[in-house]
Amino acid sequence: MKPLNKNLGKSFSPPIDEALKWLDNVKTPENLKLLNLSQAAPMHPPPNEICKAIAFASLNNKESHLYGPILGNTDLRIELSKKWKKIYDADINEYNIGITSGANQALCATISSIASPGDNIIITTPWYFNHKMWLDISAIKSKIIPLNNKMLPELKVAEKLIDKKTKAILLVSPNNPTGVEYPKELLLNFFELAKKNKIMLILDETYRDFHSYDDPIHTLFQQNNWENTFISLYSFSKSYRLTGHRIGAVITKKDRLCQIEKFLDTVTICPNQLGQIGALFGLRKSSKWLKNERLKILNKKIQVIKEFENLSNWKLKGCGAYFAYVEHPFSECSSIVTQKLLSKKAILSLPETIFTPTNKKIIKKHIRIAFANINSSQIKEMFKRLKNFQI
Repeated sequence: MKPLNKNLGKSFSPPIDEALKWLDNVKTPENLKLLNLSQAAPMHPPPNEICKAIAFASLNNKESHLYGPILGNTDLRIELSKKWKKIYDADINEYNIGITSGANQALCATISSIASPGDNIIITTPWYFNHKMWLDISAIKSKIIPLNNKMLPELKVAEKLIDKKTKAILLVSPNNPTGVEYPKELLLNFFELAKKNKIMLILDETYRDFHSYDDPIHTLFQQNNWENTFISLYSFSKSYRLTGHRIGAVITKKDRLCQIEKFLDTVTICPNQLGQIGALFGLRKSSKWLKNERLKILNKKIQVIKEFENLSNWKLKGCGAYFAYVEHPFSECSSIVTQKLLSKKAILSLPETIFTPTNKKIIKKHIRIAFANINSSQIKEMFKRLKNFQI
């Protein structure tokens, strides 16, 4: 196809959609119900109270159907800043917050405000694939920190990667795809490294509300002049099940938001109004519901860890938020194993090949299992199938 943006053409296809296409081409056992463990997002609607608030606004608030401010509605920005200020005991106000069409857009806008084609951003592998896709499309080089055996990035490795064209270090915690929660001390060390080298530390906190530790889960907002070094990305999609409404946020310095605003104006003009109304209601009225959701996810995590202890030869490398990152016991690549899991055991999961660079010399043996959308009995069923699974 010509003409074609060469950077867009070289980027890989959306991985979730590619995995879902397997369902059209792979026949699953008729006696087994599909366990879809591929999706890293809620598969249920928001709680009824949020749905009612959105419905009421749709019927009674004419402005909910019109364009709004590019950086989001003021009341939502104020409410989120109040929550963050309370949690972190930090100097944060509404002028530090921009509302975006999801955390992915927050990332794209942030990167666009920091780096130009030919610059580089330091990321980890396994990576979150949408981050890598945006860097590739933007002609920004990815410098890679391979995670260690504990699925953590090492500071010394990152330090060696920094050069004159490095603009930021990008981390995800709790991590997608590994589920690992980065310790406070490690995040602070990366902050100090970024500050020392006058680059930015970007932290994608999409799954922060399902962290196993109580707030504050890091001290980055408490550092002097944090906004000169640190940028936080947040998602309402996971916390309040507002996935289809596409509401996220970027927390940074006011001057940078002025640049991010240019990007947002060109791609969406404004965030979804009804989604913002749902997010605002969630912040104000649904804290108890969110607390219970967190406990459900944490209980599933505990169950998954215990079940893996009784599953011989499979190695649990990381577990948290929505995910378990697992090393399978077979000699074949994970891309083959995941398709066999689908055809033989009706388990749809994602292979390591989606989250790592192409390397034909290495057999990639990890699988991401997203357990957040299945219940306790389905988790038991998953392990029953894994126990009897053979290539």
